[in-house]
Amino acid sequence: MESKGYEKMADKPMIELRDVRKVYDNGTVGLNDINLKVNKGEFVVIVGLSGAGKSTLLRSINRLQDITSGDIIIDGKSITKAKGKELRLIRRGIGMIFQSFNLVKRSSVLRNVLAGRIAYYPTWKTTFNLFSKEDKQKAYEALQRVDLADKVYTRADQLSGGQQQRVAIARVLTQDPKIILADEPTASLDPRTSKHVMKDLKMLNQEYGMTVIANLHSVELAREFGDRVIGVRKGEIVYDGKMSETPESVFKDIYVDKEKKND
Repeated sequence: MESKGYEKMADKPMIELRDVRKVYDNGTVGLNDINLKVNKGEFVVIVGLSGAGKSTLLRSINRLQDITSGDIIIDGKSITKAKGKELRLIRRGIGMIFQSFNLVKRSSVLRNVLAGRIAYYPTWKTTFNLFSKEDKQKAYEALQRVDLADKVYTRADQLSGGQQQRVAIARVLTQDPKIILADEPTASLDPRTSKHVMKDLKMLNQEYGMTVIANLHSVELAREFGDRVIGVRKGEIVYDGKMSETPESVFKDIYVDKEKKND
């Protein structure tokens, strides 16, 4: 199935950041007046040095951390201002994939994938593992999509790092979100496994229409999988363009520490 591409974008952006600023308690500026629009179905990669603000940007989108000022709009609704049930509903539409996998290591692969459905149930049902047959089938099908159907009842801690990250991707697929935020999803994986994980993310983007934003260290992976690239340096966006039109010199510039260069 082909990606929806730029020509079929919705009129309103799926994600919009308006004058977003994040200042930490110690005075460090994490994000400085970020204005950004991401349309439905895009596969965006964010690149930059460690400490540039990539994770801060990503974690602000689903309010894993609050911003100091500005507004973040998710599919037409402000997540910045949302509270209670409204906030939970907005977050239900945002899947998160972490560098550290974030699995319950002593639980089975199936139970970890079913965690993607928790936001659809009252707490007491999930506590007693009372998931519907339909959701268990959905979880199994998600594991099939990432080639882990044979690991359904295996404990998560018995899997390799790459397999654990693919369980995390299956969990997100089971959640059925509109948006996936992937924070350095390949940082702890070898090159071959990294490519497998990125192919799975691309599959979610192209076949399910999920909007993906991924922080990546690897320029090679960014070039291979991203439709659009955003360069971040010292909490500011220093580049935003189509990957196919981005020359190598742009990456070199993004990864240069200007202060060190001037020393």
